[in-house]
Amino acid sequence: MARRWSYSPTVRPEHDSTRLSYDAVARTYADHFRDELDGKPLDRALLAALVEQAGTEARFADLGCGPGHVAAYLTAEHGVRTVGIDLSATMIAIGSQRYASVEFRQGDLLELPAADGEFGAAICLYSIIRLNTPELPRAMAEVYRVLKPGGFALVSFHVGSEMRHREEWLGATVDVDFRFFEVEEIVEFMQAAGLAVELRVERAHYPEEVDTRRGYLLGRR
Repeated sequence: MARRWSYSPTVRPEHDSTRLSYDAVARTYADHFRDELDGKPLDRALLAALVEQAGTEARFADLGCGPGHVAAYLTAEHGVRTVGIDLSATMIAIGSQRYASVEFRQGDLLELPAADGEFGAAICLYSIIRLNTPELPRAMAEVYRVLKPGGFALVSFHVGSEMRHREEWLGATVDVDFRFFEVEEIVEFMQAAGLAVELRVERAHYPEEVDTRRGYLLGRR
């Protein structure tokens, strides 16, 4: 049985519209993206490399985990212990119902509900795209804080400089922004937080994905 976080959820009021938007789409999102890694060979390879470097004894955090399908994949395929953290209480509730092997906590990327040095590795797969640029230093500092010395962080995002606002998504009314970032911009934020960037990868979108370029950075504390 997965251990449950006993602290109060950390949700910042400035992120209420994002939280409510993900609450609104949570069940449809969970069904739509449940098997998304099946069609993403590079993502699977990067996750496997992360496990190999961090070790199967390391505890992994999935930051902005949504319904927890990636965290569950890490446990099922690689045998690592995973903790999923997400802003949306509804996403967390669905994940808790579907993936008993994953520990879930509700929380904000700017104030993670985790102890200093708790994790050997963290993944932030497209979770930073909901943040404003001025929030990124705090987010990267939080990733650094919750990693053990020598721990790894895998960060992915849409590459570019645009912002896309959605008022309808997956059949629901929402109020959410999706921000793109240049690779060097995120590298600078990670390095400023103390994360040495050891890998940079970009790829085109897969056929079933939104037409954007994807960036991946692997940092080490």
